[in-house]
Amino acid sequence: MERFGFVGLPNAGKSSLYNALAGGGALAAPYAFATVDPNVGVAKVPDDRLTRLAEMSESRSVVPASVQFVDIAGLVKGAAQGEGLGNRFLSHIREVDAVVFVLRAFVDDDVPGSSDPIDQLDTLEVELVYADLESVEKQIDKRRKAARADASIAPEVAALDEALGYLRAGTPLYRAGLSAEARSLLRPYFLLTNKPAMAVVNIDEGQLDEAEGIASSVAAALGEDADVIAACVQLEAEAVLLDEAERAEMLEALGLGDGALARFLRTAYHRLGLRTFFTTGEKESRAWTFRAGSRAPQAAGVIHTDFERGFIRAEVIRWDELLELGSWSRAREAGKLRVEGKEYEVQDGDVVEIRFNV
Repeated sequence: MERFGFVGLPNAGKSSLYNALAGGGALAAPYAFATVDPNVGVAKVPDDRLTRLAEMSESRSVVPASVQFVDIAGLVKGAAQGEGLGNRFLSHIREVDAVVFVLRAFVDDDVPGSSDPIDQLDTLEVELVYADLESVEKQIDKRRKAARADASIAPEVAALDEALGYLRAGTPLYRAGLSAEARSLLRPYFLLTNKPAMAVVNIDEGQLDEAEGIASSVAAALGEDADVIAACVQLEAEAVLLDEAERAEMLEALGLGDGALARFLRTAYHRLGLRTFFTTGEKESRAWTFRAGSRAPQAAGVIHTDFERGFIRAEVIRWDELLELGSWSRAREAGKLRVEGKEYEVQDGDVVEIRFNV
């Protein structure tokens, strides 16, 4: 399961965001380092497609896709030199698959420091860039020497050289314009800014009308491809404790639709290149997570390794087309099920039935 790490200054709202997603469990207190050891939780990714397929099939069980998230202790200026939790903090970030910056935009006299989310982002990025610069500088001479004896290492050294130039200029690698190949070559070094990044800007209830503008300004600072969501995390944490009907009523009354956290989860899921295919029937309707670009046998392996090993073919239909037809059997009768082989690239929203033999 993919892991998202919440990274921010002390009291930005990381633990409250964790509680909003996990339904409680993390201490959220107005002082630095209330979180020391990271809290790890799992959140279900909301998907109306799965709900509708389950209703169509009258499924007894519904299993959504999930992601894991980690509430990491607050970073402080000088962390890369050991300030605050220093290297302990940075090591926890190295273990996650993507970084979610949690930035405070609300004003609270009890919380020290700037309430400007862009100022906070600058502080966080300086520390992550400095840590990455130190990592690359330690490794690059060794790899250059190795490349003299093994020419196959040359592309890796070129990627390190390119990264070094950006890091020395203070630019995080996620907005350095590196090619996908270069970022892949850098992956074994677990560089903090080579991970996908997005941001949640924590606002108060009085800023809800300004949410879009606040998010846009942070997106401009984080980078053109950045995903930024502004959310009143405290409000969402309170909403998640209500039953489903009351929660929907509360969010609707505030004009928040299904809530910012539902949008955050969907966005974070896609930010990592994760996609969903479905299986559906009376027993169970289930969302399965696969990597964008996966071919049918690899996607089938998500269900069970035997499905990949003994893959024969897949019967496939788009989720919305299946809903229109009303059932799998009607889709078969109408000749709408496509038979796909080993080279088929599974698409987000496919409903699949695997044929295999082992």
